[in-house]
Amino acid sequence: MASNQAQVAKSKSFRDYLPDLSTPRFTRLVECDAYSHSAELLELQRPPWLYGLVMHWKELLQEPFRGVTTDGTPRPDLFELRDEGVPIADIVSATETVLSQLTPEQKTKTLLHIDSPEWRTWSNPEFLISNKGIRLDEIAAPLRASVLKVLETTLSPEGYEKAIGAMRVNHFLGELVHASKVMNEFSYNWCVFGTPSTTNPWGFSFYGHHLCLSVFLYGSQIVVSPWFTGAEPNLIDDGPYKGTRILHEEERLGLQLMQSLSAEEKEKARIYEKMKDEKMPKGRWNHDDQRHVLGAYRDNRIVPYEGIVVDNLSAGQKELVHGILNQYFLYLPKRARELKVKDVERHFGETYFCWIGGWGDDDAFYYRIQSPVIVVEFDHHGGVFLANGQPERFHIHTLLRTPNQGDYGYALKKLRRNGDGVNQNWVWEG
Repeated sequence: MASNQAQVAKSKSFRDYLPDLSTPRFTRLVECDAYSHSAELLELQRPPWLYGLVMHWKELLQEPFRGVTTDGTPRPDLFELRDEGVPIADIVSATETVLSQLTPEQKTKTLLHIDSPEWRTWSNPEFLISNKGIRLDEIAAPLRASVLKVLETTLSPEGYEKAIGAMRVNHFLGELVHASKVMNEFSYNWCVFGTPSTTNPWGFSFYGHHLCLSVFLYGSQIVVSPWFTGAEPNLIDDGPYKGTRILHEEERLGLQLMQSLSAEEKEKARIYEKMKDEKMPKGRWNHDDQRHVLGAYRDNRIVPYEGIVVDNLSAGQKELVHGILNQYFLYLPKRARELKVKDVERHFGETYFCWIGGWGDDDAFYYRIQSPVIVVEFDHHGGVFLANGQPERFHIHTLLRTPNQGDYGYALKKLRRNGDGVNQNWVWEG
């Protein structure tokens, strides 16, 4: 297993792949802001492969929400209403502080219906494809601080630190490629679904390049799903935030788990030998998600189980799975995180771990853990802004989905506590 020092060295190797900023792509980019950059994609259709993907996303959005499944049929009775200890009154107060500062025009863009299909219109590229809510790099500092306070109040301390780290890494990338008007620490949108309430369902979306969080709240219960977190590179090696590093624990624990398997288990867990394998069926790899199967707009994807069953692993290997789950649930407050890990543990008999790529200390790889109540993916990516043609350890994409209609709190939203909702027996008394 590679040491932490070796991991840092691999992250720092991004300096070997700095792009040629004199090429047309980067000379155009340096002149763009978020809106002219999006026009490059949506009006000029550059790059064509991403434009084609966005058109496909629009088709996917026309499907009614069904949720991620293994066979096309959502499994019922997997989720329940419960007390997860979330400080809902504080979250509502922080959100109302933001809303009190908005202009009427901002409110129109920011306050959306609880059942709005716009829940599903997040995406991780730097192109501003769905322009809803308020954008942090366009608003006054006090309002921006108030939005970040909502995030800080909602997430765990370590989860908030991770989110801020992703935002700072995004800023660092913007500086590396001279595109700070497109990618910076605050190039993120925030909007609210429903009315902030301590008792009724509502939530918010916080999204932009390499950080997309869908947060659903119902009383003291929370769902942060789907979420996407990425980094290119995953280490800041210069400037005021030097030393910031994210996603390395997910990398370390996943590799340690794979390396701990027997030869027979490795063979069964690995579903493809190469990161872009000629044995992959059409659509298993694409330019944007690469090996991910559950990225943006893939809300209804059918993903059969693959790999090995977690319940058959040793106690030590199960502890590594627990470590991975804790990293992927890091955004959640402590009690909610502990409860979610127990939810997954109860399904270890139908929880699968699969792998793509090598498992040497320097190899790039993909892995997925999938159960009835969670799917997490980890992928080393080829360069998007950096010039590595092949996946490298410094470019990482991670995501979490809650299958069987758990995403966006959909399954919970259909449930009602006693006294919740509108009285259906109202009559006019005169």
